[in-house]
Order: sequence, then C-alpha cells, then structure tokens
Amino acid sequence: MALRTRFAGGLGVSAIALAISAVVMPSTAFAQDQAAGDANADDAIVVTGFRASIDSSAAQKKSNSSIVEVVSSEDLGKLPDLSIAESLSRLPGLATQRLDGRANVVSIRGLAPDFTTTLLNGREQVSAGNNRGVELDQYPTELLNGAVVYKTPDAKLIGQALGGTIDMKTIRPIAYGKQQIVVGARAELNDLGKLNPDISNKGYRANIFYVDQNADGTIGWAFGYARMQSPTQEERWNAWGYPDLNSTTKVIGGAKPYVKSNELKRDGLMGVLEFQPNDRVHTTFDGYWSKFNDEQRLRGIELPLQWSAASLQSGYTTSGGLVTSGRFNGVEAVMRNDIVNRNAEIWAVGNNTSFKANDTLTLELDLSYSRLKKTEENLEIYLGTGRGGGVGATDSLGFTMPAEGGVISFKPTINYADPTLFTITDPQGWNSCGGTVPNCQDGFVNRPTVKDRLQSIRLQAIQALDGFVENITVGANYSDRRKQLIDEGYVLTNKSYPASPAVPASYLYQPVSLGFIGIPGMVSFDAWRYYNEGNYKLTSEALWTPSRLTNSFTVREKVLTGYVQANFNDGALRGNAGVQVVHTNQQADGFAASNPGSGTISKAITDGTKYTDFLPSLNVSYEVAPQTLLRFGAARMLARARMDQLNPGVGYGFNAANNVAGASITRSPWSGSVGNAKLRPLMADTLDLAVEKYFGRGAYVSVGGFYKHLENWIYRQDSTFDFTGTPTPGNVTPTFNQGIVSQWQNGKSGKVYGFEGSLSLPFSTFSSTLDGFGFLASASYTDSRVTEGGAAPINMPGLSKWVVNSTAYYEKNGFQVRASARYRSDFLAEVSGLSLVRDKVMAASEVVFDAQIGYTFKEGMLKGLGVLLQGSNLTNEPFMTYYNNDKRQVRDYQNYGRNVMLGITYKY
Repeated sequence: MALRTRFAGGLGVSAIALAISAVVMPSTAFAQDQAAGDANADDAIVVTGFRASIDSSAAQKKSNSSIVEVVSSEDLGKLPDLSIAESLSRLPGLATQRLDGRANVVSIRGLAPDFTTTLLNGREQVSAGNNRGVELDQYPTELLNGAVVYKTPDAKLIGQALGGTIDMKTIRPIAYGKQQIVVGARAELNDLGKLNPDISNKGYRANIFYVDQNADGTIGWAFGYARMQSPTQEERWNAWGYPDLNSTTKVIGGAKPYVKSNELKRDGLMGVLEFQPNDRVHTTFDGYWSKFNDEQRLRGIELPLQWSAASLQSGYTTSGGLVTSGRFNGVEAVMRNDIVNRNAEIWAVGNNTSFKANDTLTLELDLSYSRLKKTEENLEIYLGTGRGGGVGATDSLGFTMPAEGGVISFKPTINYADPTLFTITDPQGWNSCGGTVPNCQDGFVNRPTVKDRLQSIRLQAIQALDGFVENITVGANYSDRRKQLIDEGYVLTNKSYPASPAVPASYLYQPVSLGFIGIPGMVSFDAWRYYNEGNYKLTSEALWTPSRLTNSFTVREKVLTGYVQANFNDGALRGNAGVQVVHTNQQADGFAASNPGSGTISKAITDGTKYTDFLPSLNVSYEVAPQTLLRFGAARMLARARMDQLNPGVGYGFNAANNVAGASITRSPWSGSVGNAKLRPLMADTLDLAVEKYFGRGAYVSVGGFYKHLENWIYRQDSTFDFTGTPTPGNVTPTFNQGIVSQWQNGKSGKVYGFEGSLSLPFSTFSSTLDGFGFLASASYTDSRVTEGGAAPINMPGLSKWVVNSTAYYEKNGFQVRASARYRSDFLAEVSGLSLVRDKVMAASEVVFDAQIGYTFKEGMLKGLGVLLQGSNLTNEPFMTYYNNDKRQVRDYQNYGRNVMLGITYKY
C-alpha cells in the first residue's frame, strides 16, 4: 500500500506539472513571443550547470531527425547523476535494475538489457556478463560528455537493437574551443555502518579533466582520469523457496540471510586527440580504459528447514495458504564466511577520419577495437557443528513472518557466535567429490572467466545534393566479435579431513551481528587469509558435474552491414529513409557432456550458420505549427540471440535400457538439454508516433506511442537432436542416434507496445520571478503479449508496466538544489545465479529518492570552486524479489542503506 501511495504521489506531481504546461501552451502569443525572443536572448544569457544540460538535451532532442532521448553533461566531466546508468534511468521509457544498491543495467521500452545495444562514440561495446547487456557502472561518469538514446533507428546506426541504442559520448576538444582544467574529490559514507570487520563503509571519488587546443585551433586534446573506491553495505534475506506443506499450504523451505559489505574500486582513463588542419581533413583518435575490482565479504547462516531433516512442529500458524510462524526442530545450520572478488579490465580505442574530396563529397573511415577480460572468484567457507548431517548439535528455531512479507525473524536456542561449537566442516554432507570421498565439501569456489573482443572497420561516403534530398550516405561496416565463457568450480576440502578443525584463534574477528533476523552474533573470521594460506585441497567439480563443461562456450560473430540513407529537408518536413543489409556468419564452440555414473565424459562440438537480413527504416519530423513537431518512425529491427543461447553445449543422458534393437524416437536411449548455434535473431517491425511542443529555452512537452510486432521469440522447445558420435557409457554402440531434447528455438510471435510522456519546465518560461526553478517529469506505460507455445502470455524480462520519473530543481547565482524520484512497477528481473547462469524472478516495485545541494563561487579568489552534498536512496528503498506472484513469499530482500557524499570541484 505504501508503494501505491508513493506512486500515486509521483503521478500527482506529474499531473500538476502537466496542468501548468496546459495553461502555458494555449497562451500562443506569449509562447511565440518567447520563442522569437530566444534568438537574441541566447546570445546574451549564459546558463551553466544543470540548467545548461537541460538546454543542451532539449536542443539535441529537437534537432535530431530520429526519436531520441538525450543526457548532456552539465559541465566538463560532470554528468548530472552519480552514474551514467542513473542518468539514463530518468529518461522516458528507460528503467534500471540495481545491483548492490547502484543502478547497473538498463531496459528500454520494457525490453531487457540484452535487447539494448550500447555504443561509445558510435562504436559497439563489449560486455562483462556472459551475454550482451553492458554493465553501465563500468563507465565513470566523470569521463563522459553525455549520451543519446535512439528509440527509432536510422540506416547509419550500427548496432541498432529492439529496445533501443545507447550511444555514450566523450568530449571533442576542438568543438569545445577553450582550455579547461577540472579537478574534483568526494568522500562517501553508507549509513548502515560497518557490517563486516574487513570492509569499510567509507569511500571516496577523485577525478581530473583537462582539455586544450593549439593557438590555431587545428589540434585539440583532452584527457581525464577518475578513481573511485565506493562502499556498499547490505542486509540481505534470501529464501530457498516455499514448498508445499500440504495441498493447501506452503512453508519456508530454507533461508540464507547474511550481511554483505562491498568495496568497488574503479580506475578510468579517457584520452582524445583531434586534428583538423583545414576544412577538408578531420581525424580523431580516442581511447578509453577502465579497470575495476569488486571485493565483497558476506557472512551469514544457511538454515535448511522444510527441505532438510528439520521438522516443522505442531502449533504453527497460517494465513492465506502460507505458514507465517512456527518452530523447526533439528535445524543443522551451515555458517558462511564468504568472499567474492571480481576483476575486470576494458580497453576501447578508435580512430575516425573524414576527408572532403570536393565541395559535395565526403569520405569517412572509422576503425575501432575493444576488449574485456573479467575474472571472478566466489569463495564459500563453511562452519558447522558436525560433519555429514545429523551429527552435531541442532537448533530448535522459532520463526515469524511479517504480515506484508519481508525479512523473517528467528528465535534461536543455540549460540551461533561460539567458535568452539562451530568448526570447519561439511555440515550437510553436500558433496562426495564424485563418489570417492564422503562429506568432503568444506567449502566451494566458483571461478568463471569472461573474455570479449570486438573489432570493426567502417567506410562511408556522403554526397551532398541540392533540393529536397540534402545528402545520401552509402557505407559498409564489418565487425568481428569473439566472446568466451569458461565455467570452473572446485570443491574445497580441508586438509585436516576427516577431522573438523576449529578456526585458529589468530584468524577470528569479533562476532558479526545478524540482528536484523534476530540472531545476535555469528562466528566471523578471516576466511580469505585462511584460504590463501593453503588450508584446502581443491577438486574440480567438472570431473563429475557435466554442466561445468556445457555452460562453457566460445561464440564468434562476423557481421557485414551495408547501408544507404537519404536525408531530406524542406524546412517544415525533414527526416531520413534508408536500408541496411546485414550478413551474419556465426559460429560457436561448446561441449556435449554427461555423467553415466562413473564420471564426466565429453566431446567438443562446433556449430553455426549464415544468414542475411534487410532492415529498412524511415524517420519523419513535420513542424505542424511553430515549435510543434509531429514525428513518425517505422523500421524493421533485429536483436541477436543471447550468447548463452547460441552455446551449442549438450547436457545429455543415455539410458542403456532403451538401447535395444528397434529403438525409435518415442523410446530413444538419448535425452538431453541443448543450446542452438543456428538461432536466428529476434526480428520486429516497429512503429512510433510522437508530438513534441517546445515553448522556451529548455522547455518542452512530448507525448507518443510505439508498437513493436515481434516476428519471433526464442524459448526452449522439444525437438529432435542427432547424437551421432556422442560418447556413451563404456563406449556402447547406440542402436538409435536421435533423441528428443529441450532446445532453444525461434518460436511464436508477439508484441510490445506502450505510451510515453515527458515534460521539461523551467518556471522562468511563464514568470521571470521564478527564474532558476524548474521541473522535469516523465511517465511511460508498456505492455506485451508474447507466448511460448502456451495460450497464456509470459512476463517479459525487464518489463515494468509503469515507469515514472520526476526532478525538481533550483539553480541560480551559484546555488543548486535538486531532488529526484524514480518509480518502476513490478518486473521480471534477471539475476546472476551459480556460475553466471541466469535466474529469472519477479522483482517488487520500487521508488528511489536522491537529492543534492551545492554552491559554486562565481567571483573572488574562490571563483570556480564548488561544494556539493549528495544523498542517494534517501528512503532506504529495498530491492525485493518474490515467488509465486505472492509478495509474502520473498526470495531476496536487500536492504542497502543510504549513501551520502560530500565533495568539492575546482574548475580553472
């Protein structure tokens, strides 16, 4: 109910602002006078800071022939939010998913991040996940000059996607036209405190940016460096699920609550060298480098309940088909002291050279190369009261569930902070190391590695014309991408096995509090040091678990795109029309693997396909009245299949009992789950219609709608697979080589549609006494109907039906105050599971509030010095996912706390 109230409040504010604009816009004489006066006023009035970014964004939105949204830097190296992802999340039709409390990936128009392409200076970027969605928090905002989001493509746009295309921009020093040096530093604090003893709740950010040109303005250069050490703290409740207690009632299956502390260290470096010796030659070299380490400490207790030997006692209470309080006897806990280390490094370099062959013909060459390597070490270290399950002391554990859902509170009967009770062991007997060593899993380490490399070359010619068609562009782009995931995991067995040693006293910390779930303390120790000092034997899980091989893959895509585009303009009517011809050669390597009971057997496999697609596009903008634009867009678009879907890996079984003479497809010895390197892209025909009214400097209102007809959708279907040559147990000769498998296939069609509205309203538009005050708002509604073989439509990943954003601001005479809120309704979230495998789970609606206040000295000896106080997640909004469309059945409840930053900047 609270979320509904806040959502209604957000809509109410937007409605008030829209009502104000409705009053303003009918005053035609005033609006036209204001617009007429802008031509002269623009030369006299200098606006800086956030208001300048609004003006720039509005101007770019208005002048673009496609339907776009724009984020502009409010000053050199200073975007208006803490991250580019947060800036993008305020645009109409865009929504972010949070990771560790920060905006991470972006959905556009209800389509998940894998259906969105991210560019840097017009060039497609590699990604750190095992698919295509780019994690935008890898890009320091201090090094970016803005971003354009293309909701409708044009034929020249390489990397267009079903949802939209994000093109991040770095500065162009010759166009900037002056020397500038900016330095900044900010201290950061998380208000949850230091939840773990070895990760601080304090951090900082620092940056320097320098841009300059030679005296002739023919050479320009810029570089920027940004350093961040950002803390996050998290109280996290995680449930194993809610199995059936009986035919009418469900009960908590188990829990994994913990306190988590992160320290994200990121270094970013950007450089640009621009050369324009005359009006015929223009060349730009730009480079970007980012390296980050995400270090995490997680301490908590896994509590096996219904899905274990524990038993629910009589006298429990139920409500609405769910057990809401009771007691489990025989609970044997698994205490966790876990470590996560993620390291990633990105390189992206490019060169663009244009040559004006004559007065009407321009030739252009663009070269780019980017690569990424990401390694993870997800370390689990277990403590328990005995080895193997049912051996040590157990708990009689009471529990109470909040009426509205959320974190369950426990009442333990044993002391979880006692290091003599909890020792290093395998409490549940989770693993036998392939059947050779019983109860051997004293810990586990996952080590996935992602490598991504993308290189491209682009050639185009632009011929200027006289008349309605201004110019025609003809070009081609060739790209070569190779992405690899190596999935490795190892069982950790203490070298004292089969003994269960105590944690050495020299490794112990003070007990960590789990008070947020009712457990006052748990054993805490330096597990990272203990692991690195060689106290464990590592055994590869791939020896008996085929999925380690079948999850691993290498995908290579060679794409040749030819295009032609005509730009037209007769004053009131302008736009572009064109077509892309896209030829793709895709190939993937993987493994067919199985464990018949004697260990993993496998075979390397390679598969792929070639195909060609035609993608026409049209964008039209018509000025139906002064400063009023009617826009129309139509296009055919594609989104390539996810990388893990293109993985040809085969996890299979061979049933020797069915390997008989006369075996058939209905009684085959073979079965399995299969990828598909022959998948074709998702194709869609799209329509857009929008009306934009501009009525003053930085002021506009826009409404529009879109419709996307999805020609196909990729989902798992039963199909026939040829297992010829696949290893069998004991090298048995198969009598039949075909089997029914679950395989990714191109399937049924569907649709995605919605409406969007946005408002930018500087209050000076209708009263000079309100100069400096303003309001931004946007709202979007998106729905879909996509089926996967059944009659009922599915929930599309990343689709929130409602997304609402609003920002109120004041900026004048050096002062600035800004407060923002963003709301997104429930959506199907994609979260990283074991070894980067995707888990899909419903996420609850959320409202996130941010604010900042600052002052910049405009004169005197402190001129150029700015002081800024920022706060994010001010209402401490949790991120919550849940099961079975019942928000009481919480899967994850993540409480991040508030982050506060205090900083200074100096501009010379």
